[in-house]
Amino acid sequence: MTFFQLLMLGASAFFAFKIYEHIQTLKDDEDDIQHTETDKIESLISQADDEMQNGDFQKALAIYSEANYKLPNNAEILFKMGFALMQQDRVDEAIEYYQDTLKLDDNSPAIHQALASAYRTQGNFEKAKYHLDSSLLINDKNPITYYNYGNLLVDMKEFEDAKEMYQQALELDSDFKEAKEELEKIS
Repeated sequence: MTFFQLLMLGASAFFAFKIYEHIQTLKDDEDDIQHTETDKIESLISQADDEMQNGDFQKALAIYSEANYKLPNNAEILFKMGFALMQQDRVDEAIEYYQDTLKLDDNSPAIHQALASAYRTQGNFEKAKYHLDSSLLINDKNPITYYNYGNLLVDMKEFEDAKEMYQQALELDSDFKEAKEELEKIS
């Protein structure tokens, strides 16, 4: 190999190494961008949660919407948007968000309970009952589900069945004050 060929081989190796370094830097920058974007979304969710705590449901919804725009199809964000809408008595819209959430996570008792609550608000007792049954199939040890089911059955004027639900809630949580109060009302 001539000196010139060795020089060219060395130069090629040097430039190949520099290209490799540059590509690694781009990958690191991409990871940093993704990490920063995740931090921004988490910050938005936290801000919206704070607004919910402060009772500013419209502002919370706006912030959740921004987070949803940046991270679409996120069950947590969609669920919280539905909750913010429920707090504003925008039940039909809340149901849409809850249904979208359910498509992403059909094994969540909380989503089924939220849908049951929304349908109960509308007077659609059969759909509410369906979602409470679904919630119980996923987790039959949650006293809140039984309490909510009891409330639905009271609305449906099925008092004996409601008593059983309140009693079941109390079996799971003997300190469940609201369940005790509701049971006393119908006993």
